Amino acid sequence: MKRAVLGAMMLGGIGLGVMRWLNSRQTKARAEREASRWLMVTINRRPDEVVPDGRLPEPLARLGETIEVQVREAPGDRGTELGARPVTPVPTGVEEVMARLAGEDPRQAVRTALRESKCLIETGEVLRPDEPPTTRPTPTGRLVDLASQRAGGEGRL
Repeated sequence: MKRAVLGAMMLGGIGLGVMRWLNSRQTKARAEREASRWLMVTINRRPDEVVPDGRLPEPLARLGETIEVQVREAPGDRGTELGARPVTPVPTGVEEVMARLAGEDPRQAVRTALRESKCLIETGEVLRPDEPPTTRPTPTGRLVDLASQRAGGEGRL
């Protein structure tokens, strides 16, 4: 009986190890795909208005040679898709979390530049949220303020 229980435990341990090994390979492959993906915004303008004479919008031009840029017509005659991604390898796993918290993830700068470019092209200025959002401090308002401060270039494009 002891041998049967011990054998079942060993078999279960081996199975768990194989499952973790397979999962780590899938997670690593997913992280590599995620790291190399394009960040895109759709701008309600024609491509020649987005990049006149091949000049990038100022927020993207500031990033210079650290990014790759892609401009194409949006499907369905909906304007222009403007995309960018960092040239340098981006961190993954624990390094990614630490880089995001420290504000050193290269994707944060790309997201911010794309968002600012879209605002500049469509409205002529970079839109900012009202400061302060409320005149009375409330517990809920403090949570929103904390989340806004910690966002650091993250969020939806």
